[in-house]
Amino acid sequence: MEVIERKENPLLDRVEIRFMWNHENSPTPSLDEMVAAAAKAEPGAKKELVFVKEVSTRYGRPQTSGLALIYSSSESAALEPEYVRVRHGAESDESESEDGGE
Repeated sequence: MEVIERKENPLLDRVEIRFMWNHENSPTPSLDEMVAAAAKAEPGAKKELVFVKEVSTRYGRPQTSGLALIYSSSESAALEPEYVRVRHGAESDESESEDGGE
């Protein structure tokens, strides 16, 4: 994964990373692989506070681009919509336990 642009957003307490991933002779990277690579690219980042958005792979090209949002705290990460947090596995356990009790 190659970092194209890194931008600090102190208002939202996050770092925004635009990336390009060349994956010649391998499949398109999974969401988990992109989250792990983005967390590795930013020192001190925790995987559970990394959200990957705007992923795009051009047809016929082994190249994927996207945007990774890396939050400093779980309070800041609460800004992300619930469906994004569930997709990244951040709150799936809590929602299942609430629905299972009734």
